Amino acid sequence: MLSRPRPFIGESTSLGRTARGFATLLLAAAVAVSSSVSAFAQNVPVVRDAEIEALVRDYARPIFKAAGLANDGIDIVLVNDQSFNAFVTGRRLFINTGALVTAETPNEIIGVIAHEAGHIAGGHQQKLRDQLDRAKTMAIIATLLGAGAMVAGATTNSKGLAGAGMGVAAGGGEMAQRSILAYQRTEEITADRSAITYLNGTGQSGMGMLKTFGRFQSALSLAGTQVDPYRISHPMPQERIANLEVLVKQSPFVDNVDPPALQQRHDMMRIKIAAYMQGQAAVARLMRKNPTSLASRYGDAQQTYLYGNPGAALTKTAALIKEQPKNPYFQELRGDILMKANKPQDAAEAYAKAASLDPARSGLLLVSLGQALMAVGTSDSLKKAVTQLNNGVGRDKENSEAYRFLAQAYGEQGDIPAADLATAEGHYYAGDYKNAKIFAMRAQQKLKRGEPRWVRAQDIINYTPSNKLK
Repeated sequence: MLSRPRPFIGESTSLGRTARGFATLLLAAAVAVSSSVSAFAQNVPVVRDAEIEALVRDYARPIFKAAGLANDGIDIVLVNDQSFNAFVTGRRLFINTGALVTAETPNEIIGVIAHEAGHIAGGHQQKLRDQLDRAKTMAIIATLLGAGAMVAGATTNSKGLAGAGMGVAAGGGEMAQRSILAYQRTEEITADRSAITYLNGTGQSGMGMLKTFGRFQSALSLAGTQVDPYRISHPMPQERIANLEVLVKQSPFVDNVDPPALQQRHDMMRIKIAAYMQGQAAVARLMRKNPTSLASRYGDAQQTYLYGNPGAALTKTAALIKEQPKNPYFQELRGDILMKANKPQDAAEAYAKAASLDPARSGLLLVSLGQALMAVGTSDSLKKAVTQLNNGVGRDKENSEAYRFLAQAYGEQGDIPAADLATAEGHYYAGDYKNAKIFAMRAQQKLKRGEPRWVRAQDIINYTPSNKLK
């Protein structure tokens, strides 16, 4: 389900308004296929969580390999949005938390990832840019023809000819718009078929995709929505189901189900998202199905941490750790609880344990460790905090919040140039280029010309949208 801009549908026959409307469509579509330095710079409400990011990357890894994208550096970004959606821009795949919490099985999300991988592998974004260029030419020609007819009508006092000119201009924009939307619908069908190829290549069922499209079809039916199929960028759900059902059911893997351990991780992810973003009622609904499961007990511990008292939360988390002593995210939860209880030294130990157990080597856990060490408040712990925060941004360089903590730690050490440069990095990755340049210049004033930190500051100062930093 590649997210596309809403097509412009103008009601006026005015040449100016029609031209502006089509320009709006072109601009919106161009933005949709552009990439940026950071998801934050795109004003996307990003969610960061080491556990969820690791799980989704595990879902994506075999699919990307089957699609020939294993070495392409595709980033997966979680978006705080309750709708069931995913989309790609540049080399980033964005997945809404609403999709993650709604999908009942890993296979449903894997199907979504496979579809988006089809868009990336098929080069659909670049092809859409080419289609936009052709549509723009079509609209310009129609506008010129319409303007010529209106001029001729004015000079000959022919109101009919002038009106026909306006109709040519408006019709040209409509034709170009429909051309783009028809092309996008073709892209979607192609990506669906590619997704089935990738799922077969990894020995996975396509039934999750069919379930997802069935959900969309049901939602449209319940809403009583009347949709013009020529004015949308995606095929209608029933059309997609019809196209895919034969392919899915012909697959030798149609009856394959997700491994129990993966399903358990999925259930834990869903309940975690519900606890932090949807509230206690949403958690209760998920727990109702199997209240004694590990996922339900994890959700209960999360809720106790968020809404109850730290002592009870620690007791529940200790039981989880006893059951899965090598689970890094139970240790992370323990660290979170201890920080809330104002026990930063104990929290630092829990975060350090989480980081040591983490097979994904997430920078987020190291940033949490750095924050806990800062809260300990000794000169030795502050020195260790700087080390861990630098390790964290080394693994996760676009984490703008981490640079803020790093700047604070450097400031407490009295290293003002380093604090200014870290602040500049944080602003840069948050998309605030004006302040990034200001702090980079401040850092340069106290740094030796030509040293690595001075050079990095200069890179930020020289940044322009056409000269992206690495």
